[in-house]
Amino acid sequence: MVDLESEVPPLPPRYRFRDLLLGDQGWQNDDRVQVEFYMNENTFKERLKLFFIKNQRSSLRIRLFNFSLKLLSCLLYIIRVLLEKPSQGNEWSHIFWVNRSLPLWGLQVSVALISLFETILLGYLSYKGNIWEQILRIPFILEIINAVPFIISIFWPTLRNLFVPVFLNCWLAKHALENMINDLHRAIQRTQSAMFNQVLILISTLLCLIFTCICGIQHLERIGKKLNLFDSLYFCIVTFSTVGFGDVTPETWSSKLFVVAMICVALVVLPIQFEQLAYLWMERQKSGGNYSRHRAQTEKHVVLCVSSLKIDLLMDFLNEFYAHPRLQDYYVVILCPTEMDVQVRRVLQIPMWSQRVIYLQGSALKDQDLLRAKMDNAEACFILSSRCEVDRTSSDHQTILRAWAVKDFAPNCPLYVQILKPENKFHIKFADHVVCEEEFKYAMLALNCICPATSTLITLLVHTSRGQEGQQSPEQWQKMYGRCSGNEVYHIVLEESTFFAEYEGKSFTYASFHAHKKFGVCLIGVRREDNKNILLNPGPRYIMNASDICFYINITKEENSAFKNQDQQRKSNLSRSFYHGPSRLPVHSIIASMGTVAIDLQDTSCRASSGPTLALPSEGGKELRRPSIAPVLEVADTSSIQTCDLLSDQSEDETTPDEETSSNLEYAKGYPPYSPYIGSSPTFCHLLQEKVPFCCLRLDKSCQHNYYEDAKAYGFKNKLIIVAAETAGNGLYNFIVPLRAYYRPKKELNPIVLLLDNPPDMHFLDAICWFPMVYYMVGSIDNLDDLLRCGVTFAANMVVVDKESTMSAEEDYMADAKTIVNVQTLFRLFSSLSIITELTHPANMRFMQFRAKDCYSLALSKLEKKERERGSNLAFMFRLPFAAGRVFSISMLDTLLYQSFVKDYMISITRLLLGLDTIPGSGFLCSMKITEDDLWIRTYARLYQKLCSSTGDVPIGIYRTESQKLTTSESQISISVEEWEDTKDAKEPGHHRSIHRNSTSSDQSDHPLLRRKSMQWARRLSRKGPKHSGKTAEKITQQRLNLYRRSERQELAELVKNRMKHLGLSTVGYDEMNDHQSTLSYILINPSPDTRLELNDVVYLIRPDPLSYLPNSEPSRKNSICNAAVQDSREETQL
Repeated sequence: MVDLESEVPPLPPRYRFRDLLLGDQGWQNDDRVQVEFYMNENTFKERLKLFFIKNQRSSLRIRLFNFSLKLLSCLLYIIRVLLEKPSQGNEWSHIFWVNRSLPLWGLQVSVALISLFETILLGYLSYKGNIWEQILRIPFILEIINAVPFIISIFWPTLRNLFVPVFLNCWLAKHALENMINDLHRAIQRTQSAMFNQVLILISTLLCLIFTCICGIQHLERIGKKLNLFDSLYFCIVTFSTVGFGDVTPETWSSKLFVVAMICVALVVLPIQFEQLAYLWMERQKSGGNYSRHRAQTEKHVVLCVSSLKIDLLMDFLNEFYAHPRLQDYYVVILCPTEMDVQVRRVLQIPMWSQRVIYLQGSALKDQDLLRAKMDNAEACFILSSRCEVDRTSSDHQTILRAWAVKDFAPNCPLYVQILKPENKFHIKFADHVVCEEEFKYAMLALNCICPATSTLITLLVHTSRGQEGQQSPEQWQKMYGRCSGNEVYHIVLEESTFFAEYEGKSFTYASFHAHKKFGVCLIGVRREDNKNILLNPGPRYIMNASDICFYINITKEENSAFKNQDQQRKSNLSRSFYHGPSRLPVHSIIASMGTVAIDLQDTSCRASSGPTLALPSEGGKELRRPSIAPVLEVADTSSIQTCDLLSDQSEDETTPDEETSSNLEYAKGYPPYSPYIGSSPTFCHLLQEKVPFCCLRLDKSCQHNYYEDAKAYGFKNKLIIVAAETAGNGLYNFIVPLRAYYRPKKELNPIVLLLDNPPDMHFLDAICWFPMVYYMVGSIDNLDDLLRCGVTFAANMVVVDKESTMSAEEDYMADAKTIVNVQTLFRLFSSLSIITELTHPANMRFMQFRAKDCYSLALSKLEKKERERGSNLAFMFRLPFAAGRVFSISMLDTLLYQSFVKDYMISITRLLLGLDTIPGSGFLCSMKITEDDLWIRTYARLYQKLCSSTGDVPIGIYRTESQKLTTSESQISISVEEWEDTKDAKEPGHHRSIHRNSTSSDQSDHPLLRRKSMQWARRLSRKGPKHSGKTAEKITQQRLNLYRRSERQELAELVKNRMKHLGLSTVGYDEMNDHQSTLSYILINPSPDTRLELNDVVYLIRPDPLSYLPNSEPSRKNSICNAAVQDSREETQL
């Protein structure tokens, strides 16, 4: 075999590295030949074809020149008609011969020569072997008819005045126009619009028909009425519009025949064109067409990208987006891959939305569709996930791809992304604003267990409202609740503010208290000019600067406020002075007072000196109460600042027995060593010194470390918090963290039991095994035994999380059916249990704790309908379960993402309030309860002063519980059967109709009427029965009487007790469960300073960060709580 390497000659000396660096200089004398490669054959015909046909730009120029020639020929025909004198007589020679001047003839001959030459050349270049195909084409025939007679007249002068139908060149101009438009789109490399082409063809066809008819009628009537062009135009328009006045009619048979032919052509051609146009219009309506680039450059618009558009999602977005005045001129472009829903189409046809909302059917993954939506010119892009999907992870993956596609196409377009699962959040960290549904959901549900109705508080803060809801209601609580619901979070620079400018150089708490006292606004946070982090209530040591951005809660922002002078304010105060109720309506409004003080500090102190005052306990024990409230200092005094006992648990441990002290020492404070997903914010928490074995986390099964098999056996000091969920997702980690935050006192930590349908994964157990008193149990709320084992009888709160497998249903609103029925069962079995439920659809909140014949609930339903008719975005707010914070839907938080377009700080503030983010120096949300010892404070303003001067807390609202005013209805009147039996003989039979069942039952099928019949039958049986069976009859009667006397509540209690005995559980404590359903609860956000405090009011507080006091605390001060916090942190931060 020949060695191939030996046959390869070595490289010549000229191919050296130096020559390669020098370039082509060493190659000049080379004997190589340059070869050119052509895309087409290098022949004369192919070069002509490339120039006239294949090259888009040169072909476009040729077709434009051809189009101009045809229009010029038509124009020359019109000029010839206008210059020609009317002929005399009606001879047929006037049809075949015309008067044509020599210059006009020369121009027409030139045009004919050029046109004919171009036609023959293009026919030659496009010839493919069949010459008849080229000859029999209509454009070629028309070209021969219009050009050949003029060319013949050159050689035969007598034919110069021969009539030639040059007006037929309009059809050739139409053909050239269509080709020119196609070449134009190819040349500029833009996708042509089928609708535009079809409209252009229709218009050009219609114009050609009219022009042909005008010229034909005018020429054929040369031997008739001798019509001019205007009369012919009038006749054609009247004829084609089917009006037919009859004042102008053709006389000759030739013109009549021509009109018949034109009408037949029009009846054939125009319907075909209209049908194609209608079809394209319908398809355009489905796909949405394009958003105009001219409009995109002159008007502002945002793009909403969704996988499927539901009517609820659309209305929530539109109502919240257009609630802001400066967004009224924005356009909303919806980009959705599915066809428009019938309900959505009906809504978008409303004039209010049809002028501002544009629906485009397309995908965000296609650049063509993003170009149609003009994404590169959009002010923002909202990408929403489909939460109704069975596979929520797949829905997140689609959202991530959409976000990547938009970022790749329009890098400068701000992105507002909604994600479902927290583990997918880090993929879209590049987005400007991100809302993770499960993060917010679980953190909000956790805070609901500590601060009641936190979900309602956050929902009202992130919704745009004017505070007009409920103002037409006769009930006082609805007016107060509706008015305070209009409070939102706003921002302003300190030096530009009328509210806060005078507090420059003062402490934060001083500014917050006096701004609320003077203007009714609640200052909750600040941000330095050179810092991106927002600080909620940084405490009394924070000194306000002129460049600080202040965040405050008020009915409206300061820029929309008007200020009254003193005289106007006094008159308004006199007009309101007739009302002195215990719970006055909030007096703050968009008109605030300027230069007057709502409550004088000195006056309130003097008035409070006669009664007892509230003082915080000191280390030495309880001291006497101070006679007045201390004033809020302009600059904080370190010796007078008292922080709440958050970091320091030593004062608690000193008063507890040794065993409690030893158990408390097992806890430490630190950051969780393991997070179940990437992107979770580290939070300082209560942790165990050593992680718990996984076997000990199982509540209902014993292991080698403990022998407990139910929650009662553990002997917990505090009541349980039970979470019923389908799976232990990573979002559930955010439920545990706020409940184990370092600022929660040890004694107040509630055991957490996770009731899961499916066993948790190992990585989730790795994350929760460091937290104290966290357990799980596999079970379902459908099973009563599982509920009893997990300790539902002595639980403080039961949180029912919406299951992912039930979020989608054939009928959308039926997705919550199973959850609602299960919660209703819990409500009936354990009526005193505080149940917090998550629903998919907010409209289903009306079914929570449902009572079919409750007149009060029916009245609230009518109020909700009236508020919806008035255009309220919060029509559901008066439902008692929502007002009390017992029901929540994550779709309510969609407005948080929408509102962040105007208020870019809302997501950060919400995350700080919920404890999802912890920033050094920023406060946290907590609550305190008003007891009988605190009623001496009397008003909300005095409470504000007391908190700011003592602990530095800033109150932001009140959670109030009142007794429900019952009316005489079947569901609200309660009368025992025993009383009915005692008064039976004394009352008339007609009075029995007023006897009703117990108020705890909702819509019971076992009405007492059936039992009453049974009882009457038992009496008759006992009276009429034979004597030998008297004892048996008496026994049966007694059993029936006992069965009748037993209410439904007793039957349910008996059922639960029997199950508990069967499971070996103690029934102690279950008998103490009483019904508390005759109360209603609601929230007052930022109430007016003169609002009266009531017993059992829960006040929402933003408490300053205890760690912010540690660096400045001095060890020598033993009476300072900050010193105890330092010692406690040094001892317990070890992990």
